[in-house]
Amino acid sequence: MLRKFLINCDQATTICDKNQYGEATILDKIKLIFHFLFCKICSLYSKQNVFLSTMYKDHAKSCKKVKHCLTDAEKAALKENIESKK
Repeated sequence: MLRKFLINCDQATTICDKNQYGEATILDKIKLIFHFLFCKICSLYSKQNVFLSTMYKDHAKSCKKVKHCLTDAEKAALKENIESKK
């Protein structure tokens, strides 16, 4: 019965990625927690993966608030500036 819960590091990282996107089953989550008891490297991978995803999501949210596009007036001024230098 214990063998059902033993997974290798490749399987653990796959389950970790699935878990991050809400695709892991309860059995997968149990296997992952059990694996973390013995493998600190995979546990660290999971923590870093969550941290990077959180940072990316926060950055993506802040980018939506800032408009990076030029207005029509700014485009016209830029075009005039380029043409005047020719």
